Amino acid sequence: LVNECAMSECQRCGACCANFRVDFSIYELDEHGGSVPSGLTVPVNGNTCRMRGTDHVPIRCAALTGQIGHQVGCGIYEWRPNPCREFSEGTDACNRARARHGLPPLA
Repeated sequence: LVNECAMSECQRCGACCANFRVDFSIYELDEHGGSVPSGLTVPVNGNTCRMRGTDHVPIRCAALTGQIGHQVGCGIYEWRPNPCREFSEGTDACNRARARHGLPPLA
């Protein structure tokens, strides 16, 4: 059981994983020498792919586990693509995603 107090806000939230398309280079895929599991992606064009689940509405990344706003996790956290690595807690994009899920903004 996870101690609620020890959980980061991102581990409670998950709104970003249910709001944005996640497009990235095919060279991040495991089948091209990267680490992102190819089975969790869909092709966009010859050079770009997208995380499965972020390719339609309602958006919810296939790697997201748990309930948004309560307790979530990324099933491929160590192998997640660059757009996910670069997303920052508390940014305007973060707070917009949180608002879409009825969550308060972060300071």
